[in-house]
Amino acid sequence: MTTTLPVPTSSQIRPEIGSFQGHSLAIGRIRAFVTALVVAHHAVLAYHPWAPPHDSLLTQPRWWQAFPTADPQKWTGWALFTGFNDVFFMALMFFISGLFVWSSLERKGAGRFVRDRLVRLGLPFLLLAGLLAPIAYYPAYLQCAPAPTLADYCRQWFALGNWPAGPGWFLWVLLALGCLAAAVYKLAPRALPSVNHFAAPLLRRPAAFFVALAALSALAYAPMALALNPLRWTTWGPFTFQTSRIIHYALYFAAGAIVGAATGERSLLSPTGPLAKRWILWPIAALLAFVAVIAITIAAATNPAHPRSLDIIGAIGFSVSCAASSFACLALFLRFARSPRPLIDNFSACAYGVFIIHYPIVNWLQHALLGAQLSGVVKGAIAIVAGLALSWWAVYILCATREKLACHP
Repeated sequence: MTTTLPVPTSSQIRPEIGSFQGHSLAIGRIRAFVTALVVAHHAVLAYHPWAPPHDSLLTQPRWWQAFPTADPQKWTGWALFTGFNDVFFMALMFFISGLFVWSSLERKGAGRFVRDRLVRLGLPFLLLAGLLAPIAYYPAYLQCAPAPTLADYCRQWFALGNWPAGPGWFLWVLLALGCLAAAVYKLAPRALPSVNHFAAPLLRRPAAFFVALAALSALAYAPMALALNPLRWTTWGPFTFQTSRIIHYALYFAAGAIVGAATGERSLLSPTGPLAKRWILWPIAALLAFVAVIAITIAAATNPAHPRSLDIIGAIGFSVSCAASSFACLALFLRFARSPRPLIDNFSACAYGVFIIHYPIVNWLQHALLGAQLSGVVKGAIAIVAGLALSWWAVYILCATREKLACHP
């Protein structure tokens, strides 16, 4: 007898849909799409032109934490793909996560909200950081150790001085922002609706909201990116974050909370609002903004003596490109994700599990492909498809097993 997992309905795609009853399908699919981008992003890093070979896990700089596998087969196209993703996809994930925070707080109260977040985010973070990350990084050790042993891997791992958590950083930062939102709600329960009241004119005018978000983002990101190395990460044990972007991400989370507090036609994400109606404009804006960022990056990289003003323009361009790409995703899904699609909706239901479990899967896939006589573009495509399929299948099987155990105590 086979056990099948029923395809979820649109109301089951996420446990918290807040005020988005009319278009939770689109929001769920945006989250699933960004999750798929995360998997694809990690799946092709081995074939990125910047992925360097590893001498040892302990050798500085420890690029293996960003590129666990360094395949000699490269493709420049993966640099453009990952560069485009890197500009916006994590900020958009924080924005989407913020959408449902205020309605959750109003429904549960601050105490229960924090307890639920500890279970939903804290426990998966412990799983990802404590178990899955060491498994995911083992291929990096295999590639640089002349005589690899599990004991030597553990020795090098504990000698690092920190505990690399891989993509788990997103979960603990999201948990921290959720706790901060709960504190604001506890101390000033009318704070966000008041802010939303003043922001209401912007919510009805996507272009104005875009300008405000991009400007505030530039103010949050540019000074830190200029003062610090934009690639720098702050690390304390398993708790890491990209230093120059932490305020930028918090801003997108707050922006999501403001948008989530609005309802009906006052919401930026109204399926009949101007953002959805003028969907064609936002992908064009996103493409133009990203091309501008690439041009500025190339100009700065090819001229070490470039003026400081070029770095400032580049940081502002990053903020504009991030907002434009985020708005493009929102507009496209609001416009076109309006009817159930069983296969896509099943992936939407599994997306959070896919995010948690995918990292060791894609890293071991890259390791398995090291000896294959294939080009970097082909290996990357295989890693994307197989990484998504295996991660999805694993979550599906786990859910099916849980359903079976629930039916047979």
